[in-house]
Amino acid sequence: MKQAIHYSIVPKDLAAHLYAVTVTVDMPDPQGQVFSLPAWIPGSYMIREFARHIVRIDATANGAPVALTKRDKHTWQAAPCAAPLMLRYDVYAWDLSVRAAHLDQNHGFFNGTSVFLCVAGQEHLPHEVDIRNSDDPACSSWRVATALPRLKAKRHGFGTYVAASYDELIDHPVETGTFALATFEAHGVPHDVVITGRVPNLDMARLCADLTRICEAQIALFEPQTLQAPMQRYVFMTLAVGDGYGGLEHRASTALICNRADLPVKGDAALSDGYRSFLGLCSHEYFHTWNVKRIKPAAFAPYRLEAESYTPLLWLFEGFTSYYDDLMLLRSGIIDQAAYFSLLEKNINGVLRGGGRHKQSVAESSFDAWTKYYRQDENSPNAIVSYYTKGALVALAFDLGIRAGSAGRKSLDDVMRALWTGYGRDFYGKANDGSSGRGVTEAEVEALFEAVSGMEVKRLFKRWVRGTDDLPLAKLLAPFGVLLTDDRKAAKASLGARTVRDGADCRLANVYEGGPAHRAGLSANDLLVAVDGLRVSATNSGVNLELLLARYRAGDTVKVHAFRRDELMRFNVKLAPDAAARTALRAEAKPAGAVRLREGWLKG
Repeated sequence: MKQAIHYSIVPKDLAAHLYAVTVTVDMPDPQGQVFSLPAWIPGSYMIREFARHIVRIDATANGAPVALTKRDKHTWQAAPCAAPLMLRYDVYAWDLSVRAAHLDQNHGFFNGTSVFLCVAGQEHLPHEVDIRNSDDPACSSWRVATALPRLKAKRHGFGTYVAASYDELIDHPVETGTFALATFEAHGVPHDVVITGRVPNLDMARLCADLTRICEAQIALFEPQTLQAPMQRYVFMTLAVGDGYGGLEHRASTALICNRADLPVKGDAALSDGYRSFLGLCSHEYFHTWNVKRIKPAAFAPYRLEAESYTPLLWLFEGFTSYYDDLMLLRSGIIDQAAYFSLLEKNINGVLRGGGRHKQSVAESSFDAWTKYYRQDENSPNAIVSYYTKGALVALAFDLGIRAGSAGRKSLDDVMRALWTGYGRDFYGKANDGSSGRGVTEAEVEALFEAVSGMEVKRLFKRWVRGTDDLPLAKLLAPFGVLLTDDRKAAKASLGARTVRDGADCRLANVYEGGPAHRAGLSANDLLVAVDGLRVSATNSGVNLELLLARYRAGDTVKVHAFRRDELMRFNVKLAPDAAARTALRAEAKPAGAVRLREGWLKG
């Protein structure tokens, strides 16, 4: 192979959670080679300072020590030296998430952004990595799961893997352990399903069958003629734990974490809420294979991983993905129309509950992800709006508007396909390193929407994307024979706050602006003691507040005692309808035109 950057990684100490890593540079910069570790990982918009987990580092050239100077929090520079130059370092890996690295006696997992130093000026070269097993007996039966191409390794075996560039190297997480493994094909492309963690009676066959339907529906959405997936192989790597949920997308894989109780059980054909939620997570991350991993905002092409990279377009890349994740469950037959409408209701009500939607647009929310969305506090529902949830409603509004305005001839599906053919399909190009691709700008997105839909969209972008008005969903749904009703009058009485269990206490996590608790003077982090003299308590089965309030109606006034820090306070709270039960959707079997539009939307 031509000149390359060479890495090795091996579990050094399972109990201490340490990986030993080396990087060898055949032709170091004669002025002194610079190395750095990313400060964040694509898909998770928060500065995480991964370099803080490097606990020891040194450099040698031909066996002789080389001086290594730390230039800033995540950058080192080696003194000028003869080739080859090798850095050895240990990485602490004890972050049980999809974003970093984790190592113990049960498994090993790492993202390249956490363990592989970038060689400045040589990012474009091929990068080889020797993934080695530990000598510890606990690792004797471990295997490897990754979408990285193999160079000198058996399938799922330890050995040498290769990437065309540093960008590709860090876009392929690696799981090692004694995981459960199955493979299915979606339109001819093999997909591995990897489950790490103890999951008794796991119905892997059902999981593969359901994922096949979801993946094939998404491939067909973007490539209806060729049914060609943008990758040669894909890996769903899942860590099953007692309590956890999350996912992170990559160009040919996704790292997931879920409750083991959410995975399907042999002999149980029911679609539980937990399993449906897990399939929705898989659908979301798989949709990112097109939308953000290849169709990218201009700010991410290329990624600049040393500092924040701002874009006002996350409503498109995360919000639209959130719209399609559930829609793909419906179109693939995993859920029915009633279940889909229930998910839509939940999303609509969640957005309407927070007052922050009137203060921040989805474009502003996207730009402020680094400082606001990923660093939320007790006042966040009153100050910000989610580019995920409201972004999904913006997608719904555009989809409905385009379909109704074109009598069903055009849809948001056409917009996504146009983004794919114009910006995503050839993003990695023949070089496969991203050098030939470019991201889409805000102005280009708006122009593409207008060109595809045939509609004048400037006003809609101003109101829906850059504005803070509530979306006219009832009006948009009407041509589809779907009624959006206001159920607030029938809703149960509420404090207008979100509560969480805090030991044996009930704590106010968020107090919604303008709600009963806010008007009465209650604040986030107050501990509720009693409602009308009856104790508010929390047990393993939950908090009894809902049962206490069930005996009241909206408009009733209750006396609430609460501790603020160590001071007992009393509040008179006039209850209001629960904002979480604000709207409901109902489809009507009326005019054929409405039914035809609705079927085109829901069935694709």
